[in-house]
Amino acid sequence: MKLAEALILRADAQKRIEQLKSRLARSARVQEDEKPPEDPAELLQELERTFQQLAGLIKQINKTNAAAVFSDGRTLADLLADRDLLILRRTALTGLNEAATSRVDRFTRSEVKYYSTIDVRALQHQIDDLAKQHRELDTQIQEANWQIELSA
Repeated sequence: MKLAEALILRADAQKRIEQLKSRLARSARVQEDEKPPEDPAELLQELERTFQQLAGLIKQINKTNAAAVFSDGRTLADLLADRDLLILRRTALTGLNEAATSRVDRFTRSEVKYYSTIDVRALQHQIDDLAKQHRELDTQIQEANWQIELSA
């Protein structure tokens, strides 16, 4: 199985867990003399099986990410960490950019005037560069996901 397939199965298992939790909540309590829409005991068993399946997938995915080494010596786990940091950096700088460029209307001349303390143009260029790096790295990761076999 390819890594990408395991990632799809992991996402499906996570969605299934959320659905089972909702179904359990609907079946956990009923009015007197009524039956639950579904048997909570069966739902709990299915939830446990899904948790076990998810745990196995996560472990295999993590082993694969740590074992897959690229030509530059970095592992897939390293690339994923780099991608996460690019997202965090871009989010932080985008927030700063929004704060620096938010418009404050003045209705009278006596109101306080605000000005930006940073170079908004340079900051936007940096944000655009981070977005490009993220896209390129994400493409590399997605390509690898469809080429790498899942570890046992």
